[in-house]
Amino acid sequence: MARIAYVNGEYLPETEAKVSIFDRGFLFADGVYEVTPVINGKLVDYDPHMERLDRSLSELKMAWPCSKEELTKVHTEIIARNSLTEGIIYMQVTRGVADRMFNFPKDIKSSLVAFPQVMKLVDNPNAKTGVKVVTTPDIRWLRRDIKSIMLLAPVLGKQDAYEKGAAEGWMVEDGYITEGTSSNAYIVIGNKIITRPLSNRIRAGCTRRALFRLAKDHAVEIEERLFTPEEAYKADEAFLTSASQFVMPITEIDGHRIGGGQVGPVVRKLRELFLEEATR
Repeated sequence: MARIAYVNGEYLPETEAKVSIFDRGFLFADGVYEVTPVINGKLVDYDPHMERLDRSLSELKMAWPCSKEELTKVHTEIIARNSLTEGIIYMQVTRGVADRMFNFPKDIKSSLVAFPQVMKLVDNPNAKTGVKVVTTPDIRWLRRDIKSIMLLAPVLGKQDAYEKGAAEGWMVEDGYITEGTSSNAYIVIGNKIITRPLSNRIRAGCTRRALFRLAKDHAVEIEERLFTPEEAYKADEAFLTSASQFVMPITEIDGHRIGGGQVGPVVRKLRELFLEEATR
């Protein structure tokens, strides 16, 4: 059965869901996106995702495509029409449709598309074994805090990781880890979590935000500072967070086994805490 997608006010079978060749997202990557997890047919961390969407739109001087209430209805309707129990909803907003010009066109309406993807989020088998990561150069622009659909650099980094037999690439800039190609990056030394502080160099992950809150509630220390690949190789544990992987343990970085190649207690506890809240 074909998925039902949303395109500018219409719910359509995926085979009929189309956008204009003059959409500025297609021509310029002039748009932003969000990915919201769904567990047991319910949206997870939806409000933080919409807050981040609002910020991204504001930074690009881009109008909301509809009211916030209407956007919530789009998400819930996609869940209902697709009988989505577990997975994600991808949505993107672009500046709209206009003849090709670099400056912002006047008096055009923002475009909105959204669709579901079925995924195993809770019982992801990688969470039991951990994943492999390799480092890759960070060649992105300097406004990574905006969740832009301009993702060619992360695509190249992810492909580099896959070709090296890894699940994710940790990007390196000026000798330090910034983040993963589609995730935030963390190491654990002792019982302390270390991760890069928020800035224009990384995205403010919604799962990261939830993790910080859970860590504070359960007396798990987090230190925000830069760290190098070499420091990561010697860490007791390592992990990543994202909307589709939640808290995912890392057991190898650039061929260096982390924590003896086993999932460590800190990461295991954090994933359990996150899932407990998400499924509740």
